[in-house]
Amino acid sequence: MFTAIGTLMVGLVVGILIERRAGTQATPPSGDSVTVADLVQRVVLSSHNGVVLLDRMGEVVLANPSAVKLGLVHGARPDERARKAAEQVRETGAVVDVDLSPLDHGARSGRGPTRVSGEVRPLGDEFTVIDASDESDAARLEATRRDFVANVSHELKTPVGAMALLAEAVLDAADDPHEVRRFGTKILNEANRLGTLVTELIALSRLQGAERLPALATVEVDRVVHEALDRCRLAAESVDIRITVDPPSGLLLNGDATLLVTALSNLLDNAVSYSTPGSPVSVSRRLENGFVEIAVTDRGLGIAHEHQERVFERFFRIDQARSRSTGGTGLGLAIVKHVAANHGGDVQLWSKPGTGSTFTLRIPAHPDSPQHVSRTLSTPEYVRGSP
Repeated sequence: MFTAIGTLMVGLVVGILIERRAGTQATPPSGDSVTVADLVQRVVLSSHNGVVLLDRMGEVVLANPSAVKLGLVHGARPDERARKAAEQVRETGAVVDVDLSPLDHGARSGRGPTRVSGEVRPLGDEFTVIDASDESDAARLEATRRDFVANVSHELKTPVGAMALLAEAVLDAADDPHEVRRFGTKILNEANRLGTLVTELIALSRLQGAERLPALATVEVDRVVHEALDRCRLAAESVDIRITVDPPSGLLLNGDATLLVTALSNLLDNAVSYSTPGSPVSVSRRLENGFVEIAVTDRGLGIAHEHQERVFERFFRIDQARSRSTGGTGLGLAIVKHVAANHGGDVQLWSKPGTGSTFTLRIPAHPDSPQHVSRTLSTPEYVRGSP
């Protein structure tokens, strides 16, 4: 792209020089007479890249709207870094790469581009062109990739390291059957945790496009709820938590039943893990504005407002110690989010510290789904704002 813009600018600068001699300005032409230079100028002005043409004094001859948006020009002056690079280009005749990323904190807080990469090229007659592109998305993607690799490495290292230490303990206690059983049980728990982590990583990779999703089929919502409850019942009973469910709804949706059961199971596991023993968890279904909504409500710890967006991030944990004790991988809610997105829906969260949380999985309803079902969510009244 840089080379293409540079080539176009060669034609444009010739046109500008002719226009200057004629006493005209480099503005988009009007009327029936259109030259090649006019067309080149239009291309430059409409380019998504920021393009700035500098004369031999380093003054701005032309700057397209993208250049202003990316901060390549300030008023009528070029960015100081670009101006110095242009001086070097005029002296050496060589192309110079330059980092033109914004220096102000406003851009870094999400109000503008965060990374801008530029190239300064000679155009002859001591004219230079600054050609820059917004690489903010690529920078964010790379940062996410680095964080993900670091988190995966850490999460895999923890159970593997624990199993190695426990295996040594088993060898040291070979003559004590009680200790061997105790350490053997811990090895099994760590192995199960490692297996769960690998399984969820594979699921997340599949959901993010590494593998084609299966063809969507008609899915009974009641069956999804039933299978998810079967998966979570043992864990709930072990901590004396009773999961209540509203009556069957008969609702239908287009989707992948396995993925939907996985998503709902993750929401139920999350509710059970972060609830106090003996407290209730409820599941309810309804049809609302063309979406099937499956809500999981608990009366657990609740989530502070500043954490409510981040809980859907991979490996994010509010309480590291509690997640370790419950065997959580930090991927469950990220999987829920991607399952919902791949079905054209979303997941919503209501939560209040000390009161509880409601996670609502929203998926577009099947056209044949009973349209008369529009019941109020059968969740405790506190979800509606009452203490």
